[in-house]
Amino acid sequence: MKNIVIYATTDGQTRKIARFCADRLADLGDTVELLPAAETDDLDLTRFDAAILAGSVHVQGFQSVLEQVAHRLAPGLARLRTLFLSVSLSAAGDDPEDWAGLRACVAAFEEKTGWHPDRTEHVAGAFRFTRYDVLRGWAMRWIAAQKGQAIDPHADREYTDWAALARLMQDWRDPPRRVD
Repeated sequence: MKNIVIYATTDGQTRKIARFCADRLADLGDTVELLPAAETDDLDLTRFDAAILAGSVHVQGFQSVLEQVAHRLAPGLARLRTLFLSVSLSAAGDDPEDWAGLRACVAAFEEKTGWHPDRTEHVAGAFRFTRYDVLRGWAMRWIAAQKGQAIDPHADREYTDWAALARLMQDWRDPPRRVD
């Protein structure tokens, strides 16, 4: 199968997740192209069988470049098997309000872009304190404190479940067959 993995990242974790997915699909024998959303201007989707788009939630929305790409490519994406990976810190928790907010972000993304993926999965992100400026670092420490998270503001902390992500890639590539 020929796959395209398109991502937008703010602090680097979504890029790391997208690369992991591309590597996992390649390990399973697929052909994969990994592409930042900002580099999709001349992308020909007819070369692919499937597409994964990945973006991270920040301030109740995804990166505008990912929204623009999904909107522009929506007709072509509709002809492919698609998966949307929504990366966020909220996906690491079990707060019902946070999960409702994540579902609302995805619904707003679909409304804005006109793209409705075959499958959406929420993936836990990371605190990237080594990449934050002073203001953002303070805001992220405040968010962590509100969720009862003990963090070191001088070190990154990943919440991504890599084993679960590997299982997701296997399942998405080779979905279980239904037995009627």
